Amino acid sequence: MPCTIQIRSEILARLIEHARQEPLKECCGLLAGRGGLITEAFSATNAAVDPARAYEIAPEELFELIRKIRAARLELLGIYHSHPSAENRPSARDIERAFYPAAAYFIVSPGADVELPVRAFSIRDGMITELEIQVM
Repeated sequence: MPCTIQIRSEILARLIEHARQEPLKECCGLLAGRGGLITEAFSATNAAVDPARAYEIAPEELFELIRKIRAARLELLGIYHSHPSAENRPSARDIERAFYPAAAYFIVSPGADVELPVRAFSIRDGMITELEIQVM
């Protein structure tokens, strides 16, 4: 995976907006596009037992979102979630549950005073590399 990820500005704004809708719970969803450019966000319901500290997309919803991505002839390029009360870098749980090594993992901070409200990472075999987000 390259050290950069491209995303449309309106999609980046939607991620921040989604995280701020329920700032005490982790939001989550999938990101899709073509040719390495993220052009669509598919928000999901956080089905985790404790949504203030974790996120989980129920398998049925995950499969439905992936079907929508394929039907639109897009590629799964990223997965996003928020960290309501922690720094927006991968937690031990995020690293452990990074089941899609080809995807970029976007972590959003809902706070208005955060210097970098959205950060992206490659997580492969427990190794984390921060990706430069190029807004298009």
